[in-house]
Amino acid sequence: MQSETILKVGKKGEIYTSKEIRESLGLKSEQSVIAKIENGRLLIEPLPSLEDILRHPVFKTTVKEAERISEEEQKKYGIA
Repeated sequence: MQSETILKVGKKGEIYTSKEIRESLGLKSEQSVIAKIENGRLLIEPLPSLEDILRHPVFKTTVKEAERISEEEQKKYGIA
């Protein structure tokens, strides 16, 4: 979805969004967001919750492979 909305900046620099924007992004009250500046533009993205991250793993591995990687890293840093 691409849309354009005029938002208001408060006296202390707060940026107020509309209910429609919050609902379309699934933003909840007190949720954190990521703010980036790219090419002179302000981008604001929802920060995924831990539950969201755990539901969508970055990669899948076996316990045996995870143990092998852990052992390699421990050796690399002199822990094991």
